[in-house]
Amino acid sequence: MSKRNIVHIEFPTADAERSASFYQQLFGWKITPVPEMNYTMWEPETGPGGGFSPVGENTKPGEVLVHVASDDIEADLKKVEKLGGKVVRHKTEIPGVGWWGVFTDPTGNMVAVYTDLHPEQ
Repeated sequence: MSKRNIVHIEFPTADAERSASFYQQLFGWKITPVPEMNYTMWEPETGPGGGFSPVGENTKPGEVLVHVASDDIEADLKKVEKLGGKVVRHKTEIPGVGWWGVFTDPTGNMVAVYTDLHPEQ
């Protein structure tokens, strides 16, 4: 069973290269561009990593998205609705990586649940 750890954090950005440079210089994070996904990953020395998601219609500046480990995304999203939250994205595959879903809590905060394709790694 998942410990419900935070496993990934996304910062919206209008310029991934500039954001990557900023955080690499500020915190020393390892930066890995993933051009085929229009995404840039960042990785600290310890703790969860994340990425820079392009600002767009569904991704606004200041809306940091926290991904929490899930053993059963569908069950979690059903529970979200029972508890007064709203599903924003049903379980969706990230090819070669895993699955995710997104919800808002009753206050409107956006959170993602995530299952890794290769949890043993």
